[in-house]
Amino acid sequence: MTSDRTADRGVGILGVPFDLGAGRRGTDMGPSAIRLAGIQGRLERLGYRVRDYGRVSTVEPEGADVGDQHMRFAESIAGTCIALRDGVLDVLAAGETPVVLGGDHSLAMGSVAGAAAHVAQQHDGAQLGVLWVDAHADLNTPETSPSGNVHGMPLAMLLGKGPDVLLRIGKACPVISPHNVAIVGLRSVDAGEAARIREMGIHVFTMREIDDQGIAACMRQALDAVEDGTEGFHMSFDMDSLDPSIAPGVGTPVRGGLTYREAHLICEMVADTRRMLSMDVVETNPILDDRNTTGQAAVDLTLSALGKQIY
Repeated sequence: MTSDRTADRGVGILGVPFDLGAGRRGTDMGPSAIRLAGIQGRLERLGYRVRDYGRVSTVEPEGADVGDQHMRFAESIAGTCIALRDGVLDVLAAGETPVVLGGDHSLAMGSVAGAAAHVAQQHDGAQLGVLWVDAHADLNTPETSPSGNVHGMPLAMLLGKGPDVLLRIGKACPVISPHNVAIVGLRSVDAGEAARIREMGIHVFTMREIDDQGIAACMRQALDAVEDGTEGFHMSFDMDSLDPSIAPGVGTPVRGGLTYREAHLICEMVADTRRMLSMDVVETNPILDDRNTTGQAAVDLTLSALGKQIY
């Protein structure tokens, strides 16, 4: 159904077909899978004006320099993220809501940096909140990462922790404040990430908290954090936050994840705030999927975040 929340609103779709930050190939096909699942037509039926900006320029792994094994492909990833940052800025300047289709989660360094730069420009240095829906903390740095895969590092980089090659993606450093970050759905954390969570005071809602308190109570606290003193927030939604039985097409599945309804309530509560400025949906891997189940779920959740209601 058409929502009154969509009146005179535009959405700008940006595809980022790359998997340089991941340990398994395939997320480069994620944007195509989500488009194939009908995201543009379904957003238009919801009442949005939709413009598809195509793909952000990326480098194929076969033609990229791996570089430092502790931060594999960092130079190429930084180049793509800077292009995405500027693309998100352009979409926001056009008065549209950026919806970034991934691609692995390292792209969030670019999408969040673009949204944060827009907020700072429009509101005299104001802050952007970030809602990070993910099974993983993504708070590693090259020194703590067990794999060297950059898709496990983007949130650390946005908080100003990491090498210059990645920190330069933001127009400011740090890009965001830990006070305005909330991670929801966490259930797989490396030792260095756990220390960083405690050190920085990041708001975290693990599956234990969700089981104990319920997703609605956790989300109310998470939204309080990302909205406190900010001019809006970005939602970065990793499809591996869902249980693998619902979203099998991800590269780093972790059992015991969000149910389908819990994930939708997250997105519905985000829509209720009317303060989400931009979003990305990442880590859809069609190679590992079953009949585009994960791509379809990505579309369904994006629609809920943008105001789709049951009736």
